[in-house]
Amino acid sequence: MLQEKKDIRALSKEQLRDFFAAQGDQAYRGNQVYEWLWQKSAHSFEGMTNLSKDTRELLDKNFIINHISVDQMQRSADGTIKNAVKLHDGLLVESVLIPTEARTTACVSSQVGCSLDCRFCATSRLKRMRNLNPDEIYDQVVVIDKQSRLYFGRPLSNIVFMGMGEPLMNYNNVLKAIGKITSREGLGMSPKRITVSTSGVPKMIKKMADEEVRFNLAVSLHSAIDVVRTSIMPFNKTFPLKDLREALQYWYAKTKNRITYEYVVWKDVNDTQKDVDALVKFCRFAPSKVNLIEYNPIDDGEFSQASDKALQLYQETLQDNGIVVTVRRSRGKDIDAACGQLANKS
Repeated sequence: MLQEKKDIRALSKEQLRDFFAAQGDQAYRGNQVYEWLWQKSAHSFEGMTNLSKDTRELLDKNFIINHISVDQMQRSADGTIKNAVKLHDGLLVESVLIPTEARTTACVSSQVGCSLDCRFCATSRLKRMRNLNPDEIYDQVVVIDKQSRLYFGRPLSNIVFMGMGEPLMNYNNVLKAIGKITSREGLGMSPKRITVSTSGVPKMIKKMADEEVRFNLAVSLHSAIDVVRTSIMPFNKTFPLKDLREALQYWYAKTKNRITYEYVVWKDVNDTQKDVDALVKFCRFAPSKVNLIEYNPIDDGEFSQASDKALQLYQETLQDNGIVVTVRRSRGKDIDAACGQLANKS
């Protein structure tokens, strides 16, 4: 029976060095291979041109590189690009390139499907099939960086973990991917240009704070009233606002990084003065800013965008209370690439 080849990117640099030493070769070959895998994003051993033919054949005999491929690419009228990304086992996730005049942002996925049950999000209706491996997250960033250079003439500037899945439910792999993305031996991106967006898993937020991560934190909040939040995000019963607030206070005390609240306002759900006042109160527990996000409808039409008057109420009240607020207009809606719309329709 043939032994299944191991994905070489699951090995550390030290394990690669040990492999070569065990083969009677020089350990430094492991450094060379590691550089090809992470700095140069090699998709094959054949392309590792500074290795001898015998070395490449040895690698091919023992290992495989399970890189992703873009199964389908769609371009929006506003320049946004959505990729349907095929994984080595045939499963699909989606990632998005969001261009503006000042920056190019990669919106990447962390799970196939999602672990949570937010009623307004198309991804939550997909069964969570598995977590993405660190290299599969990393590969999405590499692909979008190449697209940014090709179509917009500039490298990728920012990364947000706001695609499919709850990043903190794939904690270890997400942090390993960010480690590779920010490492000088990887893509060398600044952690300050990376934002991990969570629906709010208090235990994992505290764990991140304890590990003194240097990237930014965003919380998909949408209501600061427990009964309202539970009605739209049922997992709030398990992780109520009191626990979330305590975790965020802990995060700020440890990291001194302010928190971003992502917040959609829906008609007849969270569009009253009471809702606004609750958000203002919640924002006071730790330094924060609020992104008011335009709602992007999904197929059944259960939710609808609040009126401009309601958005203005939020904006003015937050500003009057000294809280930084931005209204985000969604991009890529015509190709279902906007926030909450990723559902593998392709």
